[in-house]
Amino acid sequence: MAHGRLTTAFVRSVKEPGKYHDRSGFGLFLRVDPGGSKFWIQRLTIDGRKHELGLGSSSFVKLAEARDKAYEHKRAVLRGDNPLAAKQARKATLTFKQAVNRYLKHKEKEFSNDKHRKQWRTTLETYAIPVLGNKQVQTIGMRDILRVLEPIWQTKTETATRLRGRIESVLSWATVSGYREGDNPARWKGNLAELLPKPTKITKVENHPAVALGELPDWWGNLSQRDGMAAKALQFLALTLARSGEVRGLTWDELDLKAPDGPLWTIPAGRMKAGNEHRVPLSEVAEELLKSIPEHEDCPYVFFSIKGGKLSDMSLSSVMRRMQESEMKAGNRGWLDPRSKRPAVPHGLRSSFRDWTAERGYERDLAEISLAHKVGSDVERAYRRSDMLERRRQVLRDWEQFLTGEMLPEAQVEDT
Repeated sequence: MAHGRLTTAFVRSVKEPGKYHDRSGFGLFLRVDPGGSKFWIQRLTIDGRKHELGLGSSSFVKLAEARDKAYEHKRAVLRGDNPLAAKQARKATLTFKQAVNRYLKHKEKEFSNDKHRKQWRTTLETYAIPVLGNKQVQTIGMRDILRVLEPIWQTKTETATRLRGRIESVLSWATVSGYREGDNPARWKGNLAELLPKPTKITKVENHPAVALGELPDWWGNLSQRDGMAAKALQFLALTLARSGEVRGLTWDELDLKAPDGPLWTIPAGRMKAGNEHRVPLSEVAEELLKSIPEHEDCPYVFFSIKGGKLSDMSLSSVMRRMQESEMKAGNRGWLDPRSKRPAVPHGLRSSFRDWTAERGYERDLAEISLAHKVGSDVERAYRRSDMLERRRQVLRDWEQFLTGEMLPEAQVEDT
């Protein structure tokens, strides 16, 4: 037992198992378990009997919040109410499926794009809800989590890993909201990590199938002969090396075709995977492509669908699939990844570009920033003031020449 009024710094740093009283007068104390988990507990006397009421994990409920909750419970007892009975009744009314819906109702607004939002809900509905959906969140334990994860942990490791984190988030929300108490059974460290193999030990990273460098000019020539908005969007993706969602979400107000140093596309932070604004210098062919597209009066998107909205997330992939099918019908092998021998996909063009920059001697950082990848540590990024925009403009001009066949594949970079 430790005595004295608790502080935020002490709550954050204490590791020794035990009970640490706040001495606030409300019966509040911090319980530290042998595994390192920390929970707020309030000791109350209700109808002449002593009870302990859980107030949540200290990771989510701060010291000031715990004191406020303890104060309200104390007042309730003095009024003749029973906060413990009210809490128990509330716990018995929330199922995991209901918890998912309530959590996502508040969380969905934080997602950067529709695809991420759908993936969150879809993975939970596909794998977790069939097993946990009708269970009360308070009754869900580690064995329940294992029933969800074990069938896919070895075969769909990446999906299972993300699913585990999403279940953990839902149950954490339920704990903070007062619907459950105790440790989170979906927690990895010191919990599931002791029962499941580490994802890095069982998963093999497979890159997206890419077009072979020597075949890129032919691939571009084939694509250039295709009509349709999705084909134009795929051309723009190939020229800018942006991701599919970034291209499909492109709006006219993100473009400045009359910028002093050359046409520019500025992707806002909210649409970027890394959460940082990214500037893309546009090459001549990219600029002409944009100028060939009429603005839709009822749609803000540059590459709009037939119905006037954004292109679907499968539209660009469908173009490449049709290109591959046409080649195979003509008796050709099409565009297969040199390593995996699988048909190339849009995202694989980024890998093709990375191979091209490496073979031609471009600086690593220059290539990585062109792909909107994070480069260096947090400290290094904090001190880097330039995003190498003008140097990247030249790289994308060279890349354009290579794609369109104006630059020989074996040409070497002498000055970047």
